[in-house]
Amino acid sequence: MTSITPLERLRWRGLFAAAFWLAVWQAAALLVGNDALLASPLDVLAAFARLAPTAGFWATVGYSGARIAVGFALGAAVGAMGAWFASLNRWLDALISPLVRAIRSVPVVCFIVLVLIWADSSWLSVTISALMVGPIVFANVEEGISRQDPGMGELARVFAIPARRRWLAISLPAVLPFFIAACRVGLGLAWKAGVSAEVIGLPDGSMGERLYQAKLFLATGDLFCWTAVIVACSFVFEKLVLSALAAFEVSLGRRYSKSS
Repeated sequence: MTSITPLERLRWRGLFAAAFWLAVWQAAALLVGNDALLASPLDVLAAFARLAPTAGFWATVGYSGARIAVGFALGAAVGAMGAWFASLNRWLDALISPLVRAIRSVPVVCFIVLVLIWADSSWLSVTISALMVGPIVFANVEEGISRQDPGMGELARVFAIPARRRWLAISLPAVLPFFIAACRVGLGLAWKAGVSAEVIGLPDGSMGERLYQAKLFLATGDLFCWTAVIVACSFVFEKLVLSALAAFEVSLGRRYSKSS
């Protein structure tokens, strides 16, 4: 008799949970009895089957996905560089930290309105995603820098290890876990904030525009379908980025262990 492995048990639990909540959803849709208020899983599947074969569907996914990805990358890069600059000098920290706290505290809708005043709506999801991710990365990377072992840096300077190798072997491995943790939080937030901004700004050809149109015409099946697509895109994007960062962390550790 073959035993079930923990991984298979976890998969079965996941399938059971998915089937259970789909059944609850279908029962709720039957109880409501109004597709305009609550579409059933079959209605959503039919909407996906109707939308997916069209070129406009994939163009919309690419439009929003590319801009949110760029916004996330900009926010992560600027946040990490800002934390590094702030760690160099207390005066720089005093200048940068209040700005980061202000960005983190201001409601996202205020930034959306400002971007719509200052720039074209096509830049909306890029800017908002970057503004949401930047402060998270800044705080985590700054924490990682502050937790570095000062003894390792002193030891490297005593043995006259070059600055580039010192950064790759000591500083980057110490800060990278904090950066990855920030990305894990920021990835989902970038998609939530980016699509929310598109719903308000309605840039042509975006997922937010499709969500708004579905709401406007009471096409609840399309609304749920686009919501599921956004969740799926966010999940895939998160897996790709985190897998790439994990692979980079492993390769960095191997390189350092070989050199040492």
